[in-house]
Amino acid sequence: MEGYKQKIYSGPVKRYVQTMDLKDNPELIAEYRRRHSREEAWKEIRDGIREVGILEMELYILGSRIVMIVDTPLDFDWDSAMARLATLPRQQEWEDYMAMFQKCAEGATSNEKWQMMERMFYLYD
Repeated sequence: MEGYKQKIYSGPVKRYVQTMDLKDNPELIAEYRRRHSREEAWKEIRDGIREVGILEMELYILGSRIVMIVDTPLDFDWDSAMARLATLPRQQEWEDYMAMFQKCAEGATSNEKWQMMERMFYLYD
C-alpha cells in the first residue's frame, strides 16, 4: 500500500470524520461505488459541497462500512453548513437516490445519515 496523497493548505484546517453503513449486498456496494466515481457523481452535489465551505471530502470503504473525512476552514460551522447544504439544488434528490444503498431512514438528509466519529487518539502536538 502506497498511501494517499493529501492536499496542502496555506494554514491549519479542521477535520471531521463520519461513518455510515451500506446495505450488506456486494452488487449494491459495487453500484454505490460506481455512482460516486468522477464520471457518475452529480456536478451539482460536488459544487454544493464546495459552496458551503468544505475544502476537501474523501470517502473510504471497507466491506459495507463507509468513512467520510471532511476538511474545512477553522471558522467553519458544521451545523449551519449542513442546514444550508440540504437546501441546495438536487441535494435531497441525491440523498434519496443514494438511500437505496444505505442503512438509513427514508427521506433522511446527509446530516441525518452520517454519524460523527469521535477522535480518541492523535500523534502530533
